[in-house]
Amino acid sequence: MNLELIMSDLEKRNPGQPEFLQAVKEVLETIIDVVSENPKYDAANIIERIVEPDRVITFKVQWIDDKGRVHVNRGYRVQFNNAIGPYKGGIRFHPSVTLGGLKFLGFEQTFKNSLTTLPMGGAKGGSDFDPKGKSNAEIMRFCQAFMAELYKYIGPDKDIPAGDIGVGGREVGYMFGMYKKLVGDHNGVFTGKGRNWGGSLIRPEATGFGNVFFAEEMLKTRGESMKGKIVAVSGFGNVSWGSIIKANQLGARVVTISGPDGYVYDPDGISGDKVDYLLELRASNQDIVKPYTFEYPSAQFFEGKRPWEVKCDVALPCAIQNELNLQDAQNLVNNGVMCVSEGANMPCTPEAMELFLEHKVLYGPGKASNAGGVATSGLEQTQNAQKLNWAAEEVEAKLHSIMCNIHEACVKYGREEDGYVNYVKGANVAGFIKVADAMIDQGVI
Repeated sequence: MNLELIMSDLEKRNPGQPEFLQAVKEVLETIIDVVSENPKYDAANIIERIVEPDRVITFKVQWIDDKGRVHVNRGYRVQFNNAIGPYKGGIRFHPSVTLGGLKFLGFEQTFKNSLTTLPMGGAKGGSDFDPKGKSNAEIMRFCQAFMAELYKYIGPDKDIPAGDIGVGGREVGYMFGMYKKLVGDHNGVFTGKGRNWGGSLIRPEATGFGNVFFAEEMLKTRGESMKGKIVAVSGFGNVSWGSIIKANQLGARVVTISGPDGYVYDPDGISGDKVDYLLELRASNQDIVKPYTFEYPSAQFFEGKRPWEVKCDVALPCAIQNELNLQDAQNLVNNGVMCVSEGANMPCTPEAMELFLEHKVLYGPGKASNAGGVATSGLEQTQNAQKLNWAAEEVEAKLHSIMCNIHEACVKYGREEDGYVNYVKGANVAGFIKVADAMIDQGVI
């Protein structure tokens, strides 16, 4: 496999899509030995096939604001690979949404879903629509207009969307309502649904819970645990919230949250009513964290900065892609960080990732460590199919088991001669083998 030639060709065919190219390069660099040792992958031209999405759907979304003015946004659905099951992946509403960004997310989702061992392919979708500052009625009209285009391409055995940035329970509800009206069926086409109409308990917290479960498993390889650890968390959305809750339950002390305005440092720990306040803060639609210090004056706010300068044992980046750069990684290493577990999708830059690996930091890549959300979505689909609702304890036990299994797969394929586990390589190889073998089994179609 000539990596330079493959990447050169991919860049020509995907100009202006750096995140997608970054994600592909990371995977190919780690699976090159597996491909070289298994001629069947080259014979079936798996690499060229696996980096090309099955289908990219682009459409116009026309909606009317509260003043009667017509607006136009662009909608997307990238159905990347369905070799091991129906397409599965979230929908993101944010001004930063681009086709290249969604291709990156769909590509990552393919391997992440493979790691869960559940029968789910990879997809991602969204729009450059910004829900911030919009009324409920405007958001409802946009969601209905978005679904009026997307409904033709999704279904419970075809493509099952979920929420993502800018798409929570409210948006899922509006989209599902429109889907149900258009197709005339009440089925499990969406996950992240309301609990009283098919949703699963602990789904909002699941990505964060899974992230901490994975970090705990990594720490166990060194005879450590989350108990007593100082934890830095970025973001303050669902993933951060879930991570904070589970870290506290396992005896850690979380000392940071962050937003686009900067980060908050609370040396006393973010727990109890402070975690409840995060929900209020997020619901205010301000998208800033500084008000936390008004409510809890002992905390400090650092404007325009990221939390990775704070001394911590465990870092959980849970905000957005490429939020943690080389300098941030150097700060963490200098301060003795033991474990970094990604709650967001690709939050560490390639340079930051390389530094963590170089210094033998326990480093969990997002496709493994943040798979808890989609895993619980898969569990929601199972509950829908069985017409059942499981107790929160049962869902969490199954989630914990899935995250432990993902960790075992990463160790199996990522352990190096000196005993260090390269979780990046382990996750990529384990995810790739399952998808690639399924593609070969099913022929060229």
